[in-house]
Amino acid sequence: MMALLAAVVYSCKPDDATDVVKNLGGNPLEESFELAQTWNEVQLDVERFAPGYRPPIAARTLAYTGLAAYEAIVNGMSDKYNSFDGYFKGLDIPEPNAGEDYHWPTVLNATYARAITNFYPTAPSAQLFKVYSTEQDFNEVYRRDVPNAIYVRSIDYGRAVADAVFSWSRTDKDGDGAFLRTTDPSYVPPTGAGKWQPTFPDYSKALLPYWGKVRTFVADATDKCPEPLAYSTDPNSEIYKQALEPFRLVNQIKAGGMANELWIADFWSDDCATLTFTPAGRFIAVSNQLAEKEKLSLGRAVELYAKVGMGLCDAGIRCWHQKFTYNYQRPIDYIRQVVPNAANWNSVMCPDGSGRYFTPPFPAYPSGHATFGAVAAEIFADFFGENYTFTDRCHEGRTEFIGKPRSFNTFRQMAEENGYSRLPIGVHFRMDATSGIALGYGIGKKVVKLPWRK
Repeated sequence: MMALLAAVVYSCKPDDATDVVKNLGGNPLEESFELAQTWNEVQLDVERFAPGYRPPIAARTLAYTGLAAYEAIVNGMSDKYNSFDGYFKGLDIPEPNAGEDYHWPTVLNATYARAITNFYPTAPSAQLFKVYSTEQDFNEVYRRDVPNAIYVRSIDYGRAVADAVFSWSRTDKDGDGAFLRTTDPSYVPPTGAGKWQPTFPDYSKALLPYWGKVRTFVADATDKCPEPLAYSTDPNSEIYKQALEPFRLVNQIKAGGMANELWIADFWSDDCATLTFTPAGRFIAVSNQLAEKEKLSLGRAVELYAKVGMGLCDAGIRCWHQKFTYNYQRPIDYIRQVVPNAANWNSVMCPDGSGRYFTPPFPAYPSGHATFGAVAAEIFADFFGENYTFTDRCHEGRTEFIGKPRSFNTFRQMAEENGYSRLPIGVHFRMDATSGIALGYGIGKKVVKLPWRK
C-alpha cells in the first residue's frame, strides 16, 4: 500500500507550503479516487466479518459512513456541491474554521477511520487493526508533505464530522445498534394459508421484523409494492405456475444441468456470512470497480458512494416493510406443501462448497436482492449513463463457487439478472423479483433527485 500512496502523493509533490494547500489540499474534484476506494474495500472487509451486520443493517451502515465521507470534503469541492447539514432533520455538521486551510485527503482519511470504528463495534480485532493500519499508512505520507498545523487541523475536522454523523444516526432508535438485536422475541408471525413461517432447515426466527420503522433518507410510504399473487393450491393458478419455475430450475441444477443458471445463482448469491460481503455491500464493491474504470476524482467517487449507500439503506427499509406487510411464504414451503412428490425439496442457496442449503429467515415478497440491485442500477445509470457496458469482477478467482466475471450492456440488465438469480437458487418467486426491481428503481430516482449540486 505504501508504494501506491507514495505514487499518488509524490506525483504532484509541491515545492512549498502554499502549493501543498493548492495541490494536495485543494478541490477534491481534482484528486484521485484511490483513497475513497481503499476505504470502501476496508469497510466491506469489516462488514463481512462483523457479527450482526445482516443485509438491511449493512445497507444502513454504508449509508451513514458514505454520508460522513461526503460531508467531510463537501466544503472543499469548490462551490458546486451542497452539504446536507440541516437538510435532514437533526443532522448538524460542524463547519470548518473560516479562513483556515485543510488538507482534504487527510480530512477524509480521518473521517473514514473514525466512522468505521464508530459503526462496527463488534468487528473482530483483525478487521479493526486493518482500519487502524490503513489510516496510518495514508497518514505516514500526508504528514511528511502537509504543514503540521494543517495536518492536525484536518484530522480533527475529519473526526468531528464522523462523530457528528454517528451521533445523528443514534437518534434513529429503531436502527441504532440493530446488529445486537437482529431478531425480536416478541414477534409472532401471522398464521394462515400462504403466510411465512420459519423455514427448513434452520427454522430461524424472523430477521428484523420491524425494520420498516427505521428512518429513511428519501423513501416513504409511497414506495411500496402491489399486492402479491393470491395464494392458491390450484395447479392452474398463477402462484402455482410461479412456484414450478424455481422448483424445476433447482431440480435441473441438482441433476447437473443448467450451467448458466447455476453460474448466475452463484455469482449473485452473497448470502453466506463471512464468505463474501452482503447483498447490499455487493453494490459498493461494484462502485469500487466503476470508480477505478472511470478514474473518478476523489469528490465524484465520494459522491457515488454516498448516493449508493443512501439508496441501499432505503431499499432495505422499504423492502423489509413490505415483506412484513404481506408475510408471503417462501417457495420452499409452498413447494413442499403443494407440489406433488416434493415434500423433501430444498434450495441450492449458499454456495460455499459445504452442500448445506437454506432459505433466508424472512418473508419472500418482495426480494431484497432485487430491491438492492435495482436501486444501485438506477443510481449508476444516472451517474454513468443508461447505455453503459461493464464487467463485474466482484468474485473473480473464488473457488468455493462460480465467481467468473459477468458482463452487462446496461445497469438495468445487471439489476434484472440479479433479481432473477434468486429463482435458480430456489428462494424466490418471479413476482418477488419483479416487484423488488420496481421498488428499487423508484427509490433510486428519489436519491438522484436530492439537491447534491447547487
